[in-house]
Amino acid sequence: MGVTRWEPLKDLMDLQERMHKLFDETFSRGTHDQESGVWSPPVDIMEKGEEIVLKMEIPEVDQKSIDIKMEGTVLTIKGERQLEEGTKREDYHRLERPYGTFSRSFSLPNTVDQEKIKASHDDGILRITLPKKEETKPKQIKVEVGE
Repeated sequence: MGVTRWEPLKDLMDLQERMHKLFDETFSRGTHDQESGVWSPPVDIMEKGEEIVLKMEIPEVDQKSIDIKMEGTVLTIKGERQLEEGTKREDYHRLERPYGTFSRSFSLPNTVDQEKIKASHDDGILRITLPKKEETKPKQIKVEVGE
């Protein structure tokens, strides 16, 4: 039976590396199923005054492949990021960025004016502006001097 030397620092470094990998897989930006080619891009949603703004990170997604639909109060965004033309997965030494189709759906409040929704795609960010209906915006009431 051989004697092995215990190296506590090496064991600690191995543990740290495993923990980093676990956190990277668990809390990565967006999610991806490598087998099916389905991924979920990260999204920020904020309320700015009289509108709601949704920003989705989709670099290298062709604008023509983006499909945005509003059904009732549900906004659905679908698209696809493809590998560069003429390349195959087998050509890559490392492939960390997700490719394939994506789909995200969001329930929106009834206060959104569906007729005025706008979308733009610039520098890999899809920006959807969802204006609020006029009747739901706060109205200023002027106080008049009594008679």
